Amino acid sequence: MRKLLLITFLTMAVTGHAQEVKTLTLKQAIEYALANKSDAKKAQLKIENSGYQIEEVRSRALPQIAATGSLNYNPILQTSVIDGAGFGQPGTIIQATFGQKWISTAGVSLTQNLFDQAVFTGLKAAKTTREFYIINAQLTEEQVIERVANNYYSVYVKRQNLTVLDSTYNNTVKVKNIIQGQYDNGLAKKIDLDRTLVKISNIKTQRQQVLNAVQLQENALKFYMGMPIETAIEIPVAQFEVTPQAFTENPNTANRTEYLLLKKQQQLLEFQKKAVLAAYYPTLSLSAGYNYIGQGPEMPLGARPSQGVYWSDYSAIGLNLNVPIFTGFSTRSKVRQADVDLRSLEEDLIDTKLSLDLDYANAKTQIENSIVTINNQQSNVKLAQEVLDNTKNNYVQGLTSLTEVLDAENANTEAKNNYTAAVLDYKLAEIQLIKSKGELKTLINN
Repeated sequence: MRKLLLITFLTMAVTGHAQEVKTLTLKQAIEYALANKSDAKKAQLKIENSGYQIEEVRSRALPQIAATGSLNYNPILQTSVIDGAGFGQPGTIIQATFGQKWISTAGVSLTQNLFDQAVFTGLKAAKTTREFYIINAQLTEEQVIERVANNYYSVYVKRQNLTVLDSTYNNTVKVKNIIQGQYDNGLAKKIDLDRTLVKISNIKTQRQQVLNAVQLQENALKFYMGMPIETAIEIPVAQFEVTPQAFTENPNTANRTEYLLLKKQQQLLEFQKKAVLAAYYPTLSLSAGYNYIGQGPEMPLGARPSQGVYWSDYSAIGLNLNVPIFTGFSTRSKVRQADVDLRSLEEDLIDTKLSLDLDYANAKTQIENSIVTINNQQSNVKLAQEVLDNTKNNYVQGLTSLTEVLDAENANTEAKNNYTAAVLDYKLAEIQLIKSKGELKTLINN
């Protein structure tokens, strides 16, 4: 018996823990997403990786040192035919075999770029690439914030719809109870009771559909937050107050992250063009090497001169100059391609500016329209509730039909849902307005 009670207690404890609800404000939801969503993490990893790219390019300006070694066996040595005149035997041909059966070498080489325009340009481009990824990370964070905020408000609307249905269900049950009492006393028709029961059944079906929609929307929100899907969440209603917005002139597009990202991309394309132009410049490098070689009929490793194996060293230091003269117009073609890419990006900048200005204008118009709609729907909800209350009273007094009660109930439900939808439209437009100003991160500070 004690074991059974213990198992029951533990099961209840685990179940209670699994059903723990996490209350989320919009700020908390965004902060969680920025810390856990893969998109935000990957953007930070790109910034980290850009540091390694800079190190890679910088390495091309540093000395390159390498150690080499080889061991070769020549089973058949090459025979060279030589004019005997060089050896005091004119008119004869001498066949001479050069080399040894075994050759072993070990050495160290050093190469240092003294001047290479491509290396200098690449280093500047790598630093600009890091700046590009930093801006891209900011844009990614803004995209995460926007998605989380949109889905956050959508969850609220779905839950409000569920609340409205629950209220409608409770009111309809009260009407059913009244009709049930009247029917039991012979004061109401059975068809009225049946119609009310049908209404309750329909509401239950609608509630299940809305409940499914709530679950799907919550799952979407948790996905965009990077939160485990099984986590239960709750959203405070106080987060959805409608506040006036201050409209100013069109915001400065140059401050928008999307525009800044394109400008940084433009810099990268300019460096790309300079890297191509670097092919016109000469390159100068210093090279040095030191080698040790062993040759003989026996394997050189560990062998001595008494065995016919001789060791010697040699070294060389050189200055290498490469001056490009003609590349078949390859460099010129690449430069022209780079010019086309730059002109194409200029068009992207113009189009992006127009798009960002359009976003602001549309968000402003949507907010203005939403405020009007919200005010109208608030009045409509109040009026629909008054109509419903009066119709119920009239029905109890026998002054109206059940049809009018059900119609009033439907109108009241529709009015509340329309109000909720208007609030969602407003909040979504508010997000777009904040985004168009480049101020999405202010949602974290509120």
